Amino acid sequence: MKFPQSLHEKLNFRKENNALRILKPQSQLIDFASNDYLGFSRNETIFKQVHQLLTDRKLIQNGATGSRLLSGNHDLYKDTETYIAQFHQTEEALIFNSGYDANLGFFSAVPQRNDIILYDEFSHASIRDGIQMSLAKAYKFKHNDLEDLEKILQRCQTKLVEVYIVTESVFSMDGDSPDLEKLVQLSEKYNALLVIDEAHALGVIGTNGEGLVQSLKLQDKVFARIMTFGKALGCHGAAILGSENLKQYLINFSRSLIYTTALSPHSIATILIAYQELAKSQKVIQKLQDNLFYFNSISSNFQLPTSNSSSIKSIVISGNEKVKQVSTSLHENGFDVKPILSPTVPKGQERLRFCLHSYNSKEEIEKALKILAEILKEKQ
Repeated sequence: MKFPQSLHEKLNFRKENNALRILKPQSQLIDFASNDYLGFSRNETIFKQVHQLLTDRKLIQNGATGSRLLSGNHDLYKDTETYIAQFHQTEEALIFNSGYDANLGFFSAVPQRNDIILYDEFSHASIRDGIQMSLAKAYKFKHNDLEDLEKILQRCQTKLVEVYIVTESVFSMDGDSPDLEKLVQLSEKYNALLVIDEAHALGVIGTNGEGLVQSLKLQDKVFARIMTFGKALGCHGAAILGSENLKQYLINFSRSLIYTTALSPHSIATILIAYQELAKSQKVIQKLQDNLFYFNSISSNFQLPTSNSSSIKSIVISGNEKVKQVSTSLHENGFDVKPILSPTVPKGQERLRFCLHSYNSKEEIEKALKILAEILKEKQ
């Protein structure tokens, strides 16, 4: 079967740069790689309660049977969206099939022709892909640099268009956060609409894992929040939080919602039960926070400083080959720590990314960092 030469060349380029992606089976090593921050994906209570809820509702079916606008909008959707909206203290929530679908659906539909989107240069792929599908003009600002953002805002002043400011509350590569309070002040000063992706903050930040925006009591200042369930909630799907008008608009114009089969009753039940479990998981969230603090203190002792308050801890090790070798050495010692390669991150910014969980022990954290420090010392 013929395969285009141009595609062969792109694959060969990845191989030559030690950057070829391959699918591997799930690791059985000590987990410092997954986004399952609270262990919800393996939570037996959630599993049992989902089964009971589906049985009680007589929703024993494998699929949704169609899009939400056709036959797939089963009753659990309404209950789950209502619960999510109340949990996050917002008017409405609209569930999408994934965080990627939510960002594509929002940015391709909401900003209009000649509107302006200002986005953090480190915004992840689904935000950038959604912006590419938009008819709006888009400009990036330097990462977490609000002075740079304000300079661009000053050039965008016009009453004829809307300006959207887009960022993440926790960035997936470095685990750092913007100054949301100052960002809100900027958005109000320049009459811009603020959009915050909270994928890596949900379940991690706040007493009840409500996310950074809500923990700072800024939810009424933000036009839209994107909550992704494939991280701390341990399931699948996402929701866009906002006003009733925004929800109605997305139902009518968001193509990634309109033209796809809805999530199954089982998926929606899992989201609902996971949120209900989150609301009473203060001890689990606190255990995670204790691990984050411990990691920061121990990493400093080994001269591997990381100081952010998120579950993502990155240690830059330049070069795809070198960071892959270090990751392999950690694997051989029983720890699943993933290398992040260019072009996912800029060349020279390749890194090991530790993802911490409530179920990691302090002994595991200390041992992994000790071994890492020894490996890096040997490679100097």
